[in-house]
Amino acid sequence: MSDSSLLDGKNILAVDDEPDILEVLEEILPMCRVVKAVNAEEAEKLLASQNFDVAILDIMGVDGYKLLNLAVGKNIPAVMLTAHAFTPRDIVKSLKGGATYYMPKEEIAQIDEVLIDILTAKKEGRHPWEHWQQRLPSSYFEKRFGATWQDVDKQFWETFKASIRTKKSGPVEES
Repeated sequence: MSDSSLLDGKNILAVDDEPDILEVLEEILPMCRVVKAVNAEEAEKLLASQNFDVAILDIMGVDGYKLLNLAVGKNIPAVMLTAHAFTPRDIVKSLKGGATYYMPKEEIAQIDEVLIDILTAKKEGRHPWEHWQQRLPSSYFEKRFGATWQDVDKQFWETFKASIRTKKSGPVEES
């Protein structure tokens, strides 16, 4: 059972070029202060001027990887929330970039639980990606990308899985 009180009063940066997605995030997270940005420039100013507990970043349309780099540089856990950049390549790029979670927009209804997972992992010193594969099991990815989707970059995925087992957080380094 998750502790939803972990979200009370959290300052969340939500960046997406689709205003309806920002509205949905605000509706799902009424216990948080959701600061919204519809483009990269606006988000960069917010990241420079405010402190955030978590950033929720779209990839396409808002230069999400640049924003991910800025968030990681400020030690802000970042969730990559995407519709069009939901590919094995983008999953790996997000992991390597230091994202704490990567999810398709079709799963947005779970964002509160995802944020609780991230904040709980941070509080307990665990790897933030531990819950990712439980929430989106391999069968989900196999349906989307085929049974061998991780075979394209086997070495990376072995390193990733090992980093979770050793509770290492942050960007995943390739060996």
